[in-house]
Amino acid sequence: MAINTTINTANSAYFNKQFYDKKLIETAKTRLVHASFGQKRSIPRHGGKRVEFRKYDLFTPDADALTLVEGVTPNGQSLSQSKVEAELAQYGAYVEVSDLLDLTAYDEVLADSAELLGEQLGTVIEWVTRDAMCATTNVQYANGRTNRKAVRVTDVLTVAEIRKAVRTLKKNKARMFTTSTDGSVRRPHFVCICSPDATYDLQSDPLWQDVSKYSNAEQIYSGEIGRLFGVVFVESTEAKVYRQTIYLMTKNGVSTATHDIQFRTTPTEEQIRFLSTPGNVVYYNGDSFTIESYDRATNTLTIEESLVYGANMPIYTDDGGAPISGNRCADVHATLVFGADAYGVIDVDGSGTMETIIKPHGSEGSGDPLNQRATVGAKVAAYAAKILNPLWIVRIEHGVTA
Repeated sequence: MAINTTINTANSAYFNKQFYDKKLIETAKTRLVHASFGQKRSIPRHGGKRVEFRKYDLFTPDADALTLVEGVTPNGQSLSQSKVEAELAQYGAYVEVSDLLDLTAYDEVLADSAELLGEQLGTVIEWVTRDAMCATTNVQYANGRTNRKAVRVTDVLTVAEIRKAVRTLKKNKARMFTTSTDGSVRRPHFVCICSPDATYDLQSDPLWQDVSKYSNAEQIYSGEIGRLFGVVFVESTEAKVYRQTIYLMTKNGVSTATHDIQFRTTPTEEQIRFLSTPGNVVYYNGDSFTIESYDRATNTLTIEESLVYGANMPIYTDDGGAPISGNRCADVHATLVFGADAYGVIDVDGSGTMETIIKPHGSEGSGDPLNQRATVGAKVAAYAAKILNPLWIVRIEHGVTA
């Protein structure tokens, strides 16, 4: 990912107000939660873009095979290893600041830009780690549902769901955490990362133990909010939510079959990426259609098949949760319960740490002959996240109370 934004006085009128509050409005910041609990590995420079985790496969416990015969030496067993590979990626963005803006703005534009970039990049790293963790195949659907499409808004996260996840981890012999992120000793526990919506539903249960009831006894995690049945809960605003990708209304109905559908509603950037990918499938009135192309200028979708459609009718995808009304699907929240060493985060020789890069006016030499441009950038040189033990992480998919 690489993004740049140019800021000058023409497009930044707010920087030059005559009167304004000297204290800027505090920016909402994302805490690194998902990236905090993985097994951390650094690989040396010049070690390639791919890193390999290896683990020994357990021997099969077989009482008959392991019974010794007096005086007879049994056959030896062979060690076996399995491996998990992850590929490193770079992430970065920068802002270009004109000299005139830097001279006339009331705010410290360069410093503020660095802070905003750090927040942006930190959120991206959190998403990368979260999505890697959510790739686990160890999935538990709330209230006994059999798949995501069946999950209803009323299938909220409950104490029973947490207990079931704990049972799964214990049966899979998942290791518990015994220290905090600062290395201090803690009682053995699993960790749960959940959204504020999920904790809202859990906290109404009388068995819930708020962090204030035990925080004096041991060092707690940043963002830790409570504990339940040997699980420590850490809240994240970036917890995964599976939403219906496309639900867009048509503009004008047609009386004859056509391949082109014009939308009345404006797609988001995420929806535009989906609509611009040939082969993706959308639905109209229960029938599926294959995307051929999308014209952003006219907000028109071209499909391989043809159809007759009415005005102000939905084009939608068949993902998300159970239908709320018509073809609109419920949001499905993902809560992660996991043990130690369930996943790993990797960087090159510590390069996964975020780096701020500031190049002042005139640093570009002949490329900036009048010293008009400065840039502020932020970069993670190399980072990756990968599940190491899929059975040691449970993804609970559930609805939330409105």
